[in-house]
Amino acid sequence: MAKATYKFVALGNCIGNDCCGNLSPQPHYPSMPTYPKGTTVVVGGTEARAVFSVTGMTCAACAGSVEKAIKRLPGIREAVVDVLNNKAQILYYSSFVQEETIRETIEDAGFQAKVMKDECNETSPQVCRIRINGMTCTSCSSTVESALKVILGVQKAQVALATEEAEIQYDPYVVSYNQLLQVIEDTGFEPILLSTGEHISKIELKVDGIKNNESLRAIEKSLQTLPGIQNLNMYPELNKISIAYKPYMTGPRTFIEVIESTGSGCYRAMLYPDVGGKRNYQQDEIKKNFKLFIWSLVFTIPVFLTSMVLMYIPGIKHGLDVRVVNRLNIGQILRWELSTPVQFIIGRRFYIGCYKALRNRSANMDVLIALGTNSAYFYSVYVLVRAAVSKHFKGTDFFETSSMLISFILLGKYLEVLAKGKTCQAIAKLMDLAPETATLLSLDEEGNVVSEREIDSRLIQKNDVIKIIPGAKVASDGFVIWGQSHVNESMITGEARPVAKREGDLVIGGTLNQDGVLHVKVTLVGSESALSQIVRLVESAQMAKAPVQKFADRISKYFVPLVIILSFSTWLSWFLAGKFHEYPKSWVPSSMNKFELALQFGISVMVIACPCALGLATPTAVMVGTGIGASQGVLIKGGQALESAHKVNCIVFDKTGTLTVGVPVVVNTKLLKNMLLQDFYELVAATEVNSEHPIGKAIVEHAKKIKDRQDPAWPEACDFVSITGSGVKAVVRNKEVIVGNKSLMLDHNISISINAEEFLAEAEQMAQTVVLVSIDGELVGVLAISDPLKPTAPEVISILKSMKVKSIMVTGDNWGTANSIAKEAGIEAVIAEAKPQHKADKVKDLQASGYTVAMVGDGINDSPALVAADIGMAIGAGTDIAIEAADIVLMKSNLEDVITAIDLSRKTFSRIHQNYIWALGYNVLSIPIAAGALYPSTKFRLPPWIAGAAMAASSVTVVCSSLLLKNYQRPKRLNHLAISGIKIQ
Repeated sequence: MAKATYKFVALGNCIGNDCCGNLSPQPHYPSMPTYPKGTTVVVGGTEARAVFSVTGMTCAACAGSVEKAIKRLPGIREAVVDVLNNKAQILYYSSFVQEETIRETIEDAGFQAKVMKDECNETSPQVCRIRINGMTCTSCSSTVESALKVILGVQKAQVALATEEAEIQYDPYVVSYNQLLQVIEDTGFEPILLSTGEHISKIELKVDGIKNNESLRAIEKSLQTLPGIQNLNMYPELNKISIAYKPYMTGPRTFIEVIESTGSGCYRAMLYPDVGGKRNYQQDEIKKNFKLFIWSLVFTIPVFLTSMVLMYIPGIKHGLDVRVVNRLNIGQILRWELSTPVQFIIGRRFYIGCYKALRNRSANMDVLIALGTNSAYFYSVYVLVRAAVSKHFKGTDFFETSSMLISFILLGKYLEVLAKGKTCQAIAKLMDLAPETATLLSLDEEGNVVSEREIDSRLIQKNDVIKIIPGAKVASDGFVIWGQSHVNESMITGEARPVAKREGDLVIGGTLNQDGVLHVKVTLVGSESALSQIVRLVESAQMAKAPVQKFADRISKYFVPLVIILSFSTWLSWFLAGKFHEYPKSWVPSSMNKFELALQFGISVMVIACPCALGLATPTAVMVGTGIGASQGVLIKGGQALESAHKVNCIVFDKTGTLTVGVPVVVNTKLLKNMLLQDFYELVAATEVNSEHPIGKAIVEHAKKIKDRQDPAWPEACDFVSITGSGVKAVVRNKEVIVGNKSLMLDHNISISINAEEFLAEAEQMAQTVVLVSIDGELVGVLAISDPLKPTAPEVISILKSMKVKSIMVTGDNWGTANSIAKEAGIEAVIAEAKPQHKADKVKDLQASGYTVAMVGDGINDSPALVAADIGMAIGAGTDIAIEAADIVLMKSNLEDVITAIDLSRKTFSRIHQNYIWALGYNVLSIPIAAGALYPSTKFRLPPWIAGAAMAASSVTVVCSSLLLKNYQRPKRLNHLAISGIKIQ
């Protein structure tokens, strides 16, 4: 584990969780010292990982209470509790807290805990992203992917042709990313490292003042002493340093300070200009392809004119026909001179691609182009040589064929790169949300602002305090430490309603501050920020291959060799047919002989067949589809999710937080004994205030309203016990108070009166949850708690029915409440009182019945069902574990986005099928025409340069077909919901 040392400024509290990056100030803990406000505290220690087996958890509330208890400890960096596997994984600093303390804390929360030693020693796989320059078709991406997958330590590798990137999951203790880069380079392509891990950021600095290698070594040594440095790469010729680091441990301003303080202070460091960004790379690719096309036109147009236009103008024709030696004329020499730069300089990229492919024992589009153009060029050279040495030889050169072929292919590549750039606009728009600059504040010991300065937003570090003025974007994730305002979070969540923010509230980087000034303490930067995680999710989605793409990959594997065989067979068939006089002499154009006619047919077949269109059919549509989904608040995790979603014909809904609002409120209270309502709620709230269950929180919030105080002091509760799935009990003011369900009362031999039974039955019919309260063994009151149905739920269920999608509700709540909610929503099939595993079993039963099942949920207890379903849809406001387990994340937490996700996937796959019709239909129809199938009856033939233009056009057509998805509109009935004001808040 890495050694870490940090500096923090105390806020008049114990440093507690502030040192670990939690999002709100924490109360004082006895084990931690307190510091005067403004004191600089140095925190050092080894980061450790522990995994505990936790028994007794049954629902999300249990996991939440364990997680919160752990996070209250000092030195905890991260805690994740998995109720499904009964595990808790904790990252902590060993100088502040020990494993035994964490275990005792879990047990104090009411659960049994045991350290799992074997799992503590497991290493987490790392994920790196690499841009790969030079790939031209599916054969290239398959070659790189195959080379990566055979490396020891690589667990998963995906190479996407459309994005020209690779995403590799690997064991860093077995293989390094430098080895991965070398393997890609060995396959003949240029790799550029984009990122090295899920929580690793990368930055490039320009350093002025470097004079020799000693200077570099001094700087490198100084930087390596910093905590959190993962990797350093020095580029002396560019005065550039590339640094990979953990953003929660260090940051770029620290690097600059260390560099400038090294030696005698003669170095100056700054951010390196962003010349390697994805958008800049795309712009460079567009400019490069356009430049090559223009240069090819400069030489090709004169070749075309001398061979097909000027030869019909009498005066000019006479000049071109002037013989230099024997039958070699000026026109042939001009065409040779002009076409040679096109063939070998401008067309150099095709030779390089061909060489790389053949070296890797594969064949790609470059092989076809190189063979086709070289056949035409070198046959033409043969014609020139024969004309120069013979007085009687008659032959036609095809220099215009090779040069025009290359020109049209370059035009196609330019248009293709231009169109592919537009498919990545979703990510570009997301990245544009982050502001370029931020206002950094310096505070004195009392927390007053001493100074402020504007810095590049890439220089923001964790625990910085930044100022957000009205109309400015929030520069980074954090929480408000001063000020009040409203923030428009629609760019992240899709919800347009401004959200009120005040001290202690979270803000998200990239959102828009509206009306007040905020001071924000930064908690997440770089790759850890919400915006970066959304971008990474969309990028990963665009990398992932849909199963339907395997069809194209299988075809592409054999496509080029088959085309070469067909091309040679075409040439041989026409040549032998001419040799043995199988067709009339009149079929041969006056400008060529039988061999040349056969050669043109062969070249046309070779260059018209296009594996690129097949390779681009799926990934371009997936890129546009996932991008459109992200812009509408629906994050689709790749092609697999898209393909499964379009087949969904049954949806299983969780109830709480999915069909319902998820915020329970007390709607009715019935006292069974003569006592003051305020005294009753004081005892109940004192008992429930220690509970993390949503129902307990609802009771405490209602009690505050009864007290008419925001933060009342409740009596002390002794001997507090949480009975999982039933309720809580404690001793308050020497009275034993039990708050829970009916079964809990019966377990404690507390009799339930007829009045209470009637109240319970009525509440359940109204979809309300009933909580009973006993004091000293006697039932004294009953509470009715309601979690109202989301306003759009009935209409969403109705639309799903019209889409022939069956809806089922599965919940852990009682049958009465479940039936009432289902009836109100319009759902006919209901399963109640279901444990987490029962939900997963129901999903499997539906799958066994032939349904393609989607599960929509928000809680940890939904995770088994989300994983078991063909498609898991997590409500965006749900837990991290549910979101991680899901295939689709509904960022706005709106039920209507379930319909958007299914409808978008159907439209996307319809577009993919159309793309395959274009690509396959094009090749099936064009190859026979190029081979001369229509020539005997119509004398119609495709010259090679026209065949090349058609080949280039096929790829452009497929990409443009995918781009039409950008016009996607949600079903009209969903727009009606928004217009009529039925909107989830």
